[in-house]
Amino acid sequence: MTLFERVKETSNNRGWSLQQTAQKAGLGINSLYSWKKKRPSVERIQAVADVLNVSVDYLIGNTDNPIPAPKTGSHKPTDLADEDIILSFEGKQIPPEDLETIRRFLRGGKDEHKR
Repeated sequence: MTLFERVKETSNNRGWSLQQTAQKAGLGINSLYSWKKKRPSVERIQAVADVLNVSVDYLIGNTDNPIPAPKTGSHKPTDLADEDIILSFEGKQIPPEDLETIRRFLRGGKDEHKR
């Protein structure tokens, strides 16, 4: 699988178009399509890997494990309400309906709309 194919597949798994992925990574809206024919810079691959929450090694085909290695000293709080954050458990993305169940549990069983 090529770099472009992995980016496309991973974006689709997140429910994003390639244009959305490019925008979230701070790239031009159609720049990912150019990856079909030419290799982008390491910085651009890293930006897309960060947005997709996968490793660069996964995107370039060095591994089939998409989980990025933890960055030392770069831990920051993540809010479950942030829709742009991809949360995973045991290497698999947590489905939106399960995230809502987790959110409800953390609110003490209260439905967000009934606050």
